[in-house]
Amino acid sequence: MIKVENVIKNYGSVEALKGVSFEVEKGQLYGLIGPDGSGKTSLFRILTSLLIPTGGKASVKGFDTVKDYKSIRKIVGYMPEHFSLYMDLTVEENLQFFATVFNTTVEENYHLIEDIYKMLEPFKDRRAGALSGGMKQKLALSCALIHKPDVLLLDEPTTGVDPVSRKEFWDMLRKLKDTGLTTLVSTPFMDDAELCDEVALIQNGNILTIDTPANVAAKYPHKLWKVETENNYKTLKALDNFEEKISAFSFGHSVHLATNDNVPEKAIREHLLKSNIKVDKIEPIKASIEDVFMELMR
Repeated sequence: MIKVENVIKNYGSVEALKGVSFEVEKGQLYGLIGPDGSGKTSLFRILTSLLIPTGGKASVKGFDTVKDYKSIRKIVGYMPEHFSLYMDLTVEENLQFFATVFNTTVEENYHLIEDIYKMLEPFKDRRAGALSGGMKQKLALSCALIHKPDVLLLDEPTTGVDPVSRKEFWDMLRKLKDTGLTTLVSTPFMDDAELCDEVALIQNGNILTIDTPANVAAKYPHKLWKVETENNYKTLKALDNFEEKISAFSFGHSVHLATNDNVPEKAIREHLLKSNIKVDKIEPIKASIEDVFMELMR
């Protein structure tokens, strides 16, 4: 459904994409996972025919993003990174406008957005600029779906919204997947990756790995420990001198420490105690996609 072949995008001397390749199958919920500045938005703009690649090629449902841009714009629903609807129009007016642009009506395709729009309906007369972040997100998704697209492209749709709205949004994406809609979504949140059928991890314009979320996590090559102490910064500094350390990163209120398989917990605990660090808990854990991402970057 989406095919990206060795796509390169340069902005002068800046290489935003360095030969990116992947494929999204029909009906997949596919995640492009990476931090800000990794090249996600450039790729989305190429797929929506808003940018021409410097090299390589991309296609959506067999249509080339450069040669067949008119066809692509008819079959793609696009939700850009930043809210881009008309702030001075109401919820209802925005929806009617986008339906008219695509030569359809809200009534004709209402079944596609019914579950989403029910949450918006109490605010249908409110201007889009006065909506909360979560409601803006739902309105943008409704407008992207109202012309019954074959492919949905969502560029960081949950950035800047509260955790409840973020969960609701992913629940909506899973329901849309059940209808057979093909969706490519980009996000900097590694835990979002677990909700996708397949993911591509991207950093500095390069694809680091492509696989199912479970397989990506299973590729972590080291023993991983969760270390809880009174101070992450002091713990990381102390672990700099731990001979068995492969890597160590701060994760919330703990440190994830990677070692070889034969390193015992006792060795870690004793090293930290020698550095006058109070240890609350040390336990082996399974790697997450974020752990794999940090390892690939390292």
